[in-house]
Amino acid sequence: MDVESRRDLQLLEALEHEATITQRTLSGRLGIALGLTNLYLKRLIRKGYVKCVTVSPNRLVYSLTPKGMARKARLTYEFMKYSLDFYRDARLHLRRSLAVAVATQKRVAIFGTGDAAELVYLLLKDMGLELVAVFDAAGQGTFLGLPIRPVAEQAAVDYDVLVIAALERPAGTAKLLRQVGVPDSKIVTLRPGAPPAAVAAEAGAAL
Repeated sequence: MDVESRRDLQLLEALEHEATITQRTLSGRLGIALGLTNLYLKRLIRKGYVKCVTVSPNRLVYSLTPKGMARKARLTYEFMKYSLDFYRDARLHLRRSLAVAVATQKRVAIFGTGDAAELVYLLLKDMGLELVAVFDAAGQGTFLGLPIRPVAEQAAVDYDVLVIAALERPAGTAKLLRQVGVPDSKIVTLRPGAPPAAVAAEAGAAL
């Protein structure tokens, strides 16, 4: 599923559940600029997926049209299929990568705390590997009983590999890990066909 389709689905779901939601709130939820949110909304309206009615000078009410409901249902199906395919492929890729990377050692760290990190955790348990640390950029809270540590502290942890548990492009995370001293030889990604060297090249191209 491409970025545009995911944005459409997120917007349609939000508008279906909250008709008077503001564009600023939508912008925050989607993590994109307010101007870009406005453009996405205008496109949905132009395509006939969403109807917008002004009920007062500073208040708009949005509603999904029958065409918009059909679009949302189709995108929901596509997203579910994409997610299932992704998790199946990621699980197979991780199993192969970790079997090689930790053939003699079993200490694994994770960067990330979302759905992908839960997948990695379950796979580690299934393979009899030890999760020794969970990192993210800030290092706050806990994840599956382990404290989340700031990745800047990674040098103080004895681990063999660090799995980038992220659904999106890992280039930015790989760049951050290298900046704090994680060697490429210890990085394992969720993307089949994206070894650390390729991730590093992707990160460089994104600068």
